[in-house]
Amino acid sequence: MAKITIDKDACIGCGVCENLCPDVFKLGDDMKAEALVPESDLPCVQDAADSCPTNAIQLG
Repeated sequence: MAKITIDKDACIGCGVCENLCPDVFKLGDDMKAEALVPESDLPCVQDAADSCPTNAIQLG
């Protein structure tokens, strides 16, 4: 299971992660990505991290 970390300073709020993996990511009130769960093994989590234009999503 991958631990999800989001760099809020790097996030530009594009919403790609939320579109690719809505069960795990959402844009918060500050229009920055938030993880709805601290870790996940869903394949879309890796897709979201790979698709983030600023590499704000880190998986560990």
